[in-house]
This record gives sequence, structure tokens and C-alpha cells, in this order.
Amino acid sequence: MKLTVWTYEGPPHVGAMRVATGMKGLHYVLHAPQGDTYADLLFTMIERRDHRPPVTYTTFQARDLGADTASIFKVACQEAYDRFKPEAIIVGASCTAELIQDDPGGLAETMGLPVPVIPLELPSYQRKENFGADETFFQIVRHLARPLARSERVSCNILGPTALGFRHRDDIQEITNLLFELGIEVNVTAPMGATPSDIARLGEAHFNVLLYPETGEAAARWCERNLDQPYTKVIPIGVGATRDFIEEVRQLSGATAPIEARGLRQTWWSRSVDSTYLTGKRVFLFGDGSHVLAAARVARDEMGFEVAGLGCYNREMARPVRALARDYGLEALITDDYLEVERAIEALQPEMILGTQMERHIGKRLGIPCAVISAPVHVQDFPARYSPQMGFEGANVLFDTWVHPLVMGLEEHLLHMFREDFEFNDAAGPSHHGGHVPTAADAPRRVPTEPKQAPLGAPVWLDRAELELKKIPFFVRGKARRNTERFAEERGLAEISLDTLYEAKAHFAR
Repeated sequence: MKLTVWTYEGPPHVGAMRVATGMKGLHYVLHAPQGDTYADLLFTMIERRDHRPPVTYTTFQARDLGADTASIFKVACQEAYDRFKPEAIIVGASCTAELIQDDPGGLAETMGLPVPVIPLELPSYQRKENFGADETFFQIVRHLARPLARSERVSCNILGPTALGFRHRDDIQEITNLLFELGIEVNVTAPMGATPSDIARLGEAHFNVLLYPETGEAAARWCERNLDQPYTKVIPIGVGATRDFIEEVRQLSGATAPIEARGLRQTWWSRSVDSTYLTGKRVFLFGDGSHVLAAARVARDEMGFEVAGLGCYNREMARPVRALARDYGLEALITDDYLEVERAIEALQPEMILGTQMERHIGKRLGIPCAVISAPVHVQDFPARYSPQMGFEGANVLFDTWVHPLVMGLEEHLLHMFREDFEFNDAAGPSHHGGHVPTAADAPRRVPTEPKQAPLGAPVWLDRAELELKKIPFFVRGKARRNTERFAEERGLAEISLDTLYEAKAHFAR
């Protein structure tokens, strides 16, 4: 029996929580055992929300399993309505509660509550968090939205943003401003910020803007079939994609207003001589499918990077990610095992990682710079400042986020290069002391440490070779070390001297 560990995505009922928490006037009654009640921690600590999620748990215990857990659910449902008076209720079961087969949806329908009760069927042992969000939003739209008359002024809905989404709050603002410049009103943004009454008004819009396929595509497809609303396919991340998005919106709306990218600074770098420093830098991309697809285009076509590897963790997006990888001459990595991702990164030895918080940890361990481009993320990726990923301002944010780690990496490399210099070594004293000649008393005290022991049977690095290795840029130093050790082992050398390092360099340069 294989033990499943949730890494990149949680179980599907977490996706349902993301939808419920992003909305207003909606309540989620979750049939779950004691111990599954971690929503407060997710949303108040990570996303720093100022109020708790709209979730009521049944929190049955082991001793309740021999009794009537169905009645526990019905009591919790009634108490949730009496206390919160929501416009609508969604009901479902956690992965643990699913095993007792109480059918929360069927139970809630028999209660005769005076508001819509929407049952969720989320197979916890086959699907994951993004599916849970997508399915939950789809069921809410399917139950509440209806065709409506439309005004002459063209409007659209923005679909897909949820709680715990990567920069969703700021993306909404950026794209809303962009649509306003085009002369298009936003009718409803959902699920984030919407009420059930707003969902009922979706049919008033002429088309939909789908920003996040992972969490909104099922609803967008339903609206296309049942409300006669086409939806956008371009994700406006990066300069090129933002311009393509604007043209797509113009085709759907008939808008002709000009757009000026007044605040766009990212393209300045591409025209500057400094950009040659980044040309050809090898990057590895991993995250949710939509962000990886968008980031790959930005990395290659706008930053001048070489995409050395890419992949995604949500299998629903495997087909388009594999197709893109083939276009780049690569084989996509489709997995939710972060250890497999780590092995791929270690083998490729890229100069930068564009990934999730999982890859950020991998990068720290391997000494490779990492910029986060996709959920899952942690508290530092919910900044207080305005920091979108989409639109022209989003292109500026991407530029800062991706380029600065590499530029600062160059500074770090220079510090390492000059560490042994007679003027700049650690014992030389601060330069602002002017003519003061450091004495032994000025030198920093060093606590003696035990020398690092090489693994049993591994060649030992001699001091001069170790010093020379430190002069190699940090982002390829790990690969140089491993190649040299492999070179020495294949030749049966017990020690790695300066000559061995140079011979290995010449060998692998052929």
C-alpha cells in the first residue's frame, strides 16, 4: 500500500474552502472528524486575513462512529444557518469523513433550509485541491446563474480568483484597470469578492475573462454553453501575452480604445547592454500548469533565458505543458513528488529556478537562486504592497523578481572572488577606517571548528584546490565540484589537487 503525502496540492475540500473563503454570504458546512479543522491556520496565518473562514465543521470523534453521525451533520448544518444567515450553503465531506458515506448533500436537502444548498461531490482519493476549487465554483455557478438581459454597454465577468491564490488580489486590480481603459465594465468578479446574488447576475455580461483555468475553467465552459458567453484563452502574464490578451478582448468586445503601457519598464532592460549578462542563463520552471506556460514564454522571449527544463504538478494541465515542452525540445516533468523535482534540478544544474515554495527550499539546499511564480506559496508571497503578476505592471514585477536574484548573485560571486585579496579579506578591517592598520586585536575571533570529513571512500580536496573551487561562480560551483569528484573517482585518485581540478575542467570542456 502506497502512503500518499500531500505536497503541492491539498485534498479537494481545501479547494472548496478557497472558494468559500474568497466569497461573501456563502457558508461551507464540512463533515469532518476532529483534527481536520485547519482552515483558520491556512487563511489567517498564510494569507493574513482579518476574519476567519466561513466554514462550520461537524468535528465528530471516534466514539461517535458507533452512533448516528448523520444527525451530527444535520445539527451542524442547522446551527450554521441560524448563526450566520448565509445566502447559500455548500456542503461536503473531508477525505476522512468520506469513508463513512453519510452523503452530506442528500442529508442537507431533506432539511428544508430556506436558502440554496449546493452539494459537493469531491473524490478525495482520486482528485486534489485545484480540482476541488474548480468543481466547487462550477457547482455554485450551475445552481445559481441563469440567462439574463444585457445592456448595450459591453461588460464582462472575471472568473477564477480564489482565496490563497498566488497574487490573485493584485491581478484582479491590474486586469480590471486594463479593461476599464478599453471601455469595458466588469460585471462580476468571482468567486473572490462575490456573493451568491452576484453569481446569479453572471448572465448580464457579454463575455468572461478567465484568469485562472485551474480554478475557473469548468465554470467558464458552462457559461459558454448555457449563457452564450465566450471566454478568453490568453493568460496575460508578460508583455507579449498582455498584448495578445488585449487583442483577444477587442475581438470579443469590439473595443477600439488605445492602450498605452505608460508604466512598463521591463522592456527597457531588453534594450540595454546590461541584458547581455542574462542572455542564455539556464532556468528550470515548475509549478501549476498555467503559470509555467506563461513563465516559459516570458523567460525565453522577454528575458533571453534558456529554458533547460519545465513541468507541472497538476495533471489536469499535463497535455498543454507536454506540448510546450516538445516545442522547446524538452520532455516535461509531470509529478507531484517534490523529491523527483529536486532530482531533476540537481541533474540539470540550472542557474535559476522559477517555481513554488517547494522549489525555493530545493534552491536553498542546492545553492541555486529561486523566484516563486506559482502556488503553493507561503506568507512572504502575500505581500502588503501592490505586486501583481498580470498585465504591464505584472511584467515589471516579474522583471524585478527574476532578474534581481541573478544580479545579486553576481555580487555574491565577486565577494567570494576577492575574499582572499590582501585588501578585502576578512582580517583587513573595514575600509572606512582609512589609514588605520589592523592589528591582531582587530581581527575577528574565530571559533575553531572540526574539519569537514569527506564521505567514506570519497576523494579528499586539498586546500589549494578548495580555494580555487571558491573562485568558480556560485551557480555552477556545485556542478564543478561533482564533476571533479567523479573525474577523480573514475581514475582512482584519493586526493583532489589543483592539477586534478584543472584536468577535470579540461576533460568536461571537450
